[in-house]
Amino acid sequence: MKDHAEHIPTEINLHKKSHLLSITFDNGQRFDFPCEYLRVFSRAAEVRTLDTPPTGKEDVNIEAIEPQGSYAVRIIFDDGHDTSIYSWDTLYELGENKDENWAEYLRRLEEIGYQRKAAGDGPRRIKLLYFNYLVEKLGKEVEDEQIPAAVSDVESLLNWLRKRYRERGYLLADDRVRVTVNKQFAEPFTRIEDGDEVGIVPNSPNPPSPD
Repeated sequence: MKDHAEHIPTEINLHKKSHLLSITFDNGQRFDFPCEYLRVFSRAAEVRTLDTPPTGKEDVNIEAIEPQGSYAVRIIFDDGHDTSIYSWDTLYELGENKDENWAEYLRRLEEIGYQRKAAGDGPRRIKLLYFNYLVEKLGKEVEDEQIPAAVSDVESLLNWLRKRYRERGYLLADDRVRVTVNKQFAEPFTRIEDGDEVGIVPNSPNPPSPD
């Protein structure tokens, strides 16, 4: 492994709720890595020498990230895999080629007949809490809701709610509300899982007019 790197991270954020590792490099490029992607593309010998692609890693998460000198990290996954060392240039390459790598991985899974479990498989119920003027405008403060499989994160939840509320959907526009998941402010990519409590908070004290 090289003892220097062409690309150096300036920011590394692990979003454990969303099973996502975000890395921003010194040239301004940012990559969002699903933990599953990093796990199945591990550089460890026991993974690279497999005859078939790793499977069953849809829900894997990262337990810890340990520096390896000034040019790499060791990523410890919660399935016990802890021998992968990723150089900064390796991570940059994985980010640049993520779409192509992932398409090839899915092709190999199809070849061996493996049915990958998608995020949101199975029934999921969440508690929705509405705040401020949304209570009056939507006619409810709290609701327990079973969400469809297509709703996997905050972004898709808001899209689904806007369609469900039809002419009142404009109240839930991305720039008009903030979303909390389990009392923590969330990002658009934050996962929505069974049992989550989701709060929807208007950005303004006054209700907007329809566009």
